[in-house]
Amino acid sequence: MTADAETPSTSQVAQSLSWLQSYPPGLNWSMRLSARPVPELLEQAARRFPANTAISFLGRDVAYASLLEQVNRFAAGLQLQGVAKGDRVGLFLPNCPLFVIAHYGILKAGGTVVNFSPLYAIEELEHQIRDSGVDMMVTLDLKVLFNKIETLLERGTLRRAIVAEFATQLPLAKSMLFRLAKRKDVVNVQKSPVRHRVIAAAVLMANAGVPEPVAIDPAKDLAVLQYTGGTTGTPKGAMLTHANVSINAAQIVAWAGNLKDGEERFMGVLPLFHVFAMTAVMNFAIAKAGRMILVPKFEINETLKTMQALRPTVMPGVPTLFNALLNHKLISTFDLSSLKFCISGGAALPMEVKHRFEAKTGAKLVEGYGLSETSPVATCNPTVGAVREGSIGQPLPGTRISIRDPENPETVMPMGERGEICIAGPQVMAGYWRKPEETAATFTGEFFRTGDIGYMDAEGFTFIVDRIKDMINASGFKVYPRRIEEVIYEHPAVEEVTVIGIPDIYRGEAPKAFVKLKTGASLATPELLSFIKSKLSKAEFPAEVEFRDSLPKTNVGKLSKKELKAEELAKRQAGGSST
Repeated sequence: MTADAETPSTSQVAQSLSWLQSYPPGLNWSMRLSARPVPELLEQAARRFPANTAISFLGRDVAYASLLEQVNRFAAGLQLQGVAKGDRVGLFLPNCPLFVIAHYGILKAGGTVVNFSPLYAIEELEHQIRDSGVDMMVTLDLKVLFNKIETLLERGTLRRAIVAEFATQLPLAKSMLFRLAKRKDVVNVQKSPVRHRVIAAAVLMANAGVPEPVAIDPAKDLAVLQYTGGTTGTPKGAMLTHANVSINAAQIVAWAGNLKDGEERFMGVLPLFHVFAMTAVMNFAIAKAGRMILVPKFEINETLKTMQALRPTVMPGVPTLFNALLNHKLISTFDLSSLKFCISGGAALPMEVKHRFEAKTGAKLVEGYGLSETSPVATCNPTVGAVREGSIGQPLPGTRISIRDPENPETVMPMGERGEICIAGPQVMAGYWRKPEETAATFTGEFFRTGDIGYMDAEGFTFIVDRIKDMINASGFKVYPRRIEEVIYEHPAVEEVTVIGIPDIYRGEAPKAFVKLKTGASLATPELLSFIKSKLSKAEFPAEVEFRDSLPKTNVGKLSKKELKAEELAKRQAGGSST
């Protein structure tokens, strides 16, 4: 976004300088951050560490030299299929080597990656395909994936698909077993009515691996269209340039300065189609020439076994991931001491989870913050030195955080007062794809408006209070679900909690807590309410508590309020009584 000229106020100056007083030792906030085409990250890693393992996947290892060769062949194959600079190509894949190969191959061919969740319904896929202009999708022959792509090809929504056999992603022995034992889970693409519009990945890559060079302007050319609900709930494509993506990787590398090139192992549990994993797993690992340990989906037993065997040193995750690992019945039998550094994002990190995880592993678990629109990481707690519990940390190098009046975003709030968190920096998106009005509405000058409410302390640590859209208006008081959730998490029987607002005959709106207990624990509503009574105001006190065996989560594994709000709305529309 182009910055508008602004005259700094006293509040702006105070905020812009505050984090410099206690910035992590040895790290320069004003460091030079050079924009470059994203594929150069891989080229540099392969040049420096060609024999090092780049990807480990279910027993199959891919070295950096081999990864670069396959990326080049994928890129050349795309160009032979007519993919040119700026063309959008979709990825409809779980974590596997093909995801990395296709992602970097699309970029090297000059295209733009558009990520699609494998959990999307047909209607969601159709909307995003039409909005982005994708006409070619990369996927696997697994029924759960290909059947959806086949439908879209039949409808004419998609023009072409590149399909790889899942068995080819596995080591030889597992590949043979999979072909024999899992035939019911795969599709014979040659028998599909749309086979003439499907290109086998093996055929696409059957070339010399010398793609035509493409001139990339990192500041202008788009690397990724990352779809997000943003602050309004309407899916929009955040336009992330090569500069946005490559610089965000460089910012994280600088922040985690104690990691060693060519020696780290990154646990890839988060799905790579999500922007957090795209940067904090894939691009971070490649920028450090580290090993990505990829798992196709999170299954706690297999994940723990993989961690025990391959000894990851870095693990990005969401709070529910760290919580699930801690609450596994056999966690005491696993050695997770190889971990050095874990970053938690996507949702508030409960302090009880942070303390228990650090005690179990000896690793530093720090909370960071970002959005699809910021590539995504904007702030993080220091990996060395003091942290602020409950804080999302300080701005990454070159990044500025400004707390603004939500009603008048040109006004900067005084230090310590609540307002909307706004972000400026080289990782902030170019705007929303083909949505100039929404783009203009979400920027104030060069600052992106996040829709999150928070405040900044005197040393530049930012604290999120809650999302504007999740705020509960109880009797005219602003009630923040995050605050209530933190208090409920303090009860030793609670594993997960989500708080939403429900209609209330007296207060207009009131909090309702949905609680999942730890395995084997018991807790009744009166006992929980008694535990939290002295810690919350009357406006914050839950009007209802509902215990559940599980709570809804997003495709990246963080707790989701959307489904619970829809349930409550449907219940009341059907005649259910309010509290």
